[in-house]
Amino acid sequence: MHEPTSAAPADSTPPQGPTLFDWEFATDPYPAYAWLREHSPVHRTKLPSGVEAWLVTRYADARQALADQRLSKNPAHHAEPAHAKGKTGIPGERKAELMTHLLNIDPPDHTRLRRLVSKAFTPRRVAEFTPRVQELTDHLIDQFVSKGEADLIHEFAFPLPIYAICEMLGVPREDQDDFRDWAGMMIRHGGGPRGGVARSVKQMRTYLGELIHRKRDDLGNDLISDLIRASDHGDHLTEAEATAMAFILLFAGFETTVNLIGNGVHALFMNPDQRTRLQDSLAAGESGLLETGIEELLRYDGPVELATWRFATEPLTLGGQDIAAGDPVLVVLAAADRDPERFADPDTLDLSRTDNQHLGYGHGIHYCLGAPLARLEGQAALATLLTRLPDLELALPPNELRWRGGLIMRGLRTLPVRFTPRNT
Repeated sequence: MHEPTSAAPADSTPPQGPTLFDWEFATDPYPAYAWLREHSPVHRTKLPSGVEAWLVTRYADARQALADQRLSKNPAHHAEPAHAKGKTGIPGERKAELMTHLLNIDPPDHTRLRRLVSKAFTPRRVAEFTPRVQELTDHLIDQFVSKGEADLIHEFAFPLPIYAICEMLGVPREDQDDFRDWAGMMIRHGGGPRGGVARSVKQMRTYLGELIHRKRDDLGNDLISDLIRASDHGDHLTEAEATAMAFILLFAGFETTVNLIGNGVHALFMNPDQRTRLQDSLAAGESGLLETGIEELLRYDGPVELATWRFATEPLTLGGQDIAAGDPVLVVLAAADRDPERFADPDTLDLSRTDNQHLGYGHGIHYCLGAPLARLEGQAALATLLTRLPDLELALPPNELRWRGGLIMRGLRTLPVRFTPRNT
């Protein structure tokens, strides 16, 4: 699909590019991205929303763009009319007054807020959470292990990070199923009722605001309590900022991990030799291949296809292309991480790849804060699945799998599997 067009002579009209953002593209975007890297590495296109933006597809350009302070995260820099700005972020976040989070702001506010969240989101806290992630992983598998079949997205990859991030934030267990429902609406990307995402965002915002109020009188050992403590100690975190921060930690902290697990299992199904290597390594009690393997799965078919929106604050040149002030720029992480100028045999899955500075979690000051937790969840999920269900296999032909629509994330709608039923 999307066969590259042969290169045209330098003095002729540029060759016609591939079709982007249709369902065929969503199934396998990598041939189209290969064409763009070769023929139009910084490519202007009209997105399905109608917004025009630049796509950055080469690794060197992508890495530069991710760290370039002339590319602002603040939608106020968008040159389009105000009505178009609502098409460039999370549906409903503007009306729900959730704009003041890390994905929408620049220094110095970004520096201040990230420092506060970093205090709460420490590597030690993630390490302390490891046993609980394993408990959640085993509990979810226990729910379907005796059936001999499951949808790994809805029964496993989706609930695991939802329950994990809810517990880290300090959402009471009796309320976590509400979050699961709201989050489920968010990842449908148009598959649910009209306006459903915006309604879920509003419900989540209302709940988080109320939870912050309650926790002020009963602080615990959780992220929201830590944010409140930081604010009370003079670090100037407003209630609106605390609510927006809790929201984005939840929103960004679950779908990426859903896709990491789903895409990772799918990649192992499509590369049985690599799966066998990993299962043999796990059976021998080794962890090295699992650790490098997670990084390779992030590079090979990662959960975030395009980095979130950036807007040029002044005219600039990127990859030889002039970009005007106010233009949106989208860094295509999936294309950069398959760039043969940076990665040897980039279209080959090699779980033992060590020279692997992929961009799956970004680069620069907006590097994903939740990356350590996502890695922990991904490793626990894959290791436990392959160990407890060693004969796990797809329950339908690969070409019948469907990928979710949407601009930023890349993930499967469902992942039906079968295996030998077992007792819990």
